[in-house]
Amino acid sequence: MRRNLVILAVLFAVVMWIVPGVADGIIVPIPRPDIPGPSLRWLTIVYHHVAVAIDNGVATTRVDQAFRNDGRFPVEGTYVFPLPSGAVIQKFTLWVDGEPVVGDVLPADEAREIYLSYLREALDPALLEYIGQGAFRARIFPIAPGETRQIALEYVELLSPEGGLVRYRYPLAPERFSAKPLEEVSVEVVVKASRPVGSVYSPTHRVIVSREAPTSARALYLEKDVLPDRDFILYYSLTGEGVGLDFLAYKPGDEDGFFLVLVTPPAVRDLAPLPKDLVLVIDRSGSMDGEKMMQARDAAAFILERLAPDDRFGVIAFDHEILDLTSGLVPASPANVSAALREVRRLTARGMTDIHASLVRAMGWMEPADRPQYVLFLTDGLPTAGKTATDTIVRDVTAANAAQARLFAFGVGYDVNTHLLDLLAENNRGSTTYVVPGESIEAALSSFYTKIAEPALTDLALQVDGVQVSDLYPVQMPDLFYGSQLATFGRYTGSGPATFVLTGKRGPEDVVLTYDVEFPAAATEASSLPRLWAARKIGHLLNLIRLKEKTEDELKNEIIALATKYGIATPYTSFLVKEERPTAAYYIDPRAMMVPTGPTGVGTAQATKSLAEAEVAQQADFVREVGGRVFLFKEDVWRESTYEEGTPTVDLVYLSEAYFQLLDLFPEIGPILALGERVLFKLGSAWVRIGDEGLTEPTPEVLNQLSP
Repeated sequence: MRRNLVILAVLFAVVMWIVPGVADGIIVPIPRPDIPGPSLRWLTIVYHHVAVAIDNGVATTRVDQAFRNDGRFPVEGTYVFPLPSGAVIQKFTLWVDGEPVVGDVLPADEAREIYLSYLREALDPALLEYIGQGAFRARIFPIAPGETRQIALEYVELLSPEGGLVRYRYPLAPERFSAKPLEEVSVEVVVKASRPVGSVYSPTHRVIVSREAPTSARALYLEKDVLPDRDFILYYSLTGEGVGLDFLAYKPGDEDGFFLVLVTPPAVRDLAPLPKDLVLVIDRSGSMDGEKMMQARDAAAFILERLAPDDRFGVIAFDHEILDLTSGLVPASPANVSAALREVRRLTARGMTDIHASLVRAMGWMEPADRPQYVLFLTDGLPTAGKTATDTIVRDVTAANAAQARLFAFGVGYDVNTHLLDLLAENNRGSTTYVVPGESIEAALSSFYTKIAEPALTDLALQVDGVQVSDLYPVQMPDLFYGSQLATFGRYTGSGPATFVLTGKRGPEDVVLTYDVEFPAAATEASSLPRLWAARKIGHLLNLIRLKEKTEDELKNEIIALATKYGIATPYTSFLVKEERPTAAYYIDPRAMMVPTGPTGVGTAQATKSLAEAEVAQQADFVREVGGRVFLFKEDVWRESTYEEGTPTVDLVYLSEAYFQLLDLFPEIGPILALGERVLFKLGSAWVRIGDEGLTEPTPEVLNQLSP
């Protein structure tokens, strides 16, 4: 089995075209009959670093991986790296005792046969993820127990925009190929272009986006101690002057479509920031004593020091009494800011908590004006003085808000009344942020203010002409700020050309923007859109129940139907919870739905908000999305979520001749079969069950039945 350290030279036989990147290298161990135990021993992937440089559509992907043998015996095998069609390998380096080893590029047909042979030997269906791709291959010589091999690879491909958006894809699916979680995984994408870069959006992973110049952007995904199981997908657009609108659609042929609209301000701030009015309302009741009071003072100072000269501001502190630190709204002159800073730094915690009076006072300071107006409310407690009933506080504060100011609430700790803060923010077109113990008030508030410091458009509304749309979320579009973007999800019926009409205000000026798009009759690339839309709708419905705007009886069945179809954990779908504990990022404990305070109340408010604002397709370890279909792991079987119990199935034995013939006839089902040894899915009009029982040899009648 062992040969010289240098093996076959790299064959550069692939031409550069336009298919997105498909790559995630693994080491397939060679079975060793002289070693007892299972024949397959996957290595531990220590880290997986991906650096992508996209320059005017040409993407150079650099992959750096390290594999460690955590077993008791030496392992040797084959490093396999699926290549996108049309990609060109530029560099490959494997270090063995300080010496590089090279490999060869295989055409798709040969790569497919290799994957199938590995599947038969390794008995691991996850290898089916790679069927249909070309591949790069290199021998890995024995790795002794405890040893690590580092592999570096670089390839180039040409990306092509579709509908104004450019899509980059890098599968991160080594879950079955690592003996332990990865210590670190990262994907960094740097986009450079000759025109300004507009929207930068990942529907699959939480990325940090930064911009150093109008014609460039950087997106970073970084996580530790994780087993990635979803492809990394990044969309970006190129824009011109003004507010940009980007459109993405997903529509299987037999049902209504899904769409996403991304609204992005111009990359260059061609107009000066709008002057704004801002009132800080700071809780100084006794429970704020200590670190919380110090952080609140620092956060307020951060904001005051960053006011623009044309801004106006006010500061109110409260316990059971109201303390005006400014005489209403005052100009943000150096003298006024310095005076307010002195007063803020003198604040100490004392007394009870009169939320009602403090917010009514703040709204009274705001007068209707042609400028954005914000109330930033920071509190760590429940109302204990003055009017304390939630309905009364929300009604009176909203009525006092004649200027239609946006109210942004920051709840600190676990004693806050989440129902009260959420209703205050919702009724006054703002949002709520919860800072749990251990988090920084200063960081949360300063980060938020950095975003709202430069409003681009306010009072946004979106209308679609030409195609029927429905179920748009969020129901109320928030304001648009420089340095950010808005995401709106919806459903559509029909297809063809349409026009988005975006209206808003810039100060006293009414703004009307129009964008022509094409709603496709069929589109299957953006397969994460259905779950994202469903998550937002479920979050909206749960909020209606939680805040008592609707009853459980009115919405429960609709939530269950959506959650079951799209694999989203809710209080009403307990089958999505393993071992009575949450496994989804936005799981909501059914017992906490109506609890407004305490750790469960705050956790419920945060989880509901995560659903209602979902921009990333979160999934638990019992949910998988494959090509727009959702699969749930129930009773040791990966079942397509739309399967109804009792529906007849065609049963095939895993890895039988019937199994492989089905794969030959329908290679597109490879990613579905890759889910595991027991899978239940729809093929054409029939349901197929892969498992321990059923047909082992194909029959013409069965194959006829399975033809789409």
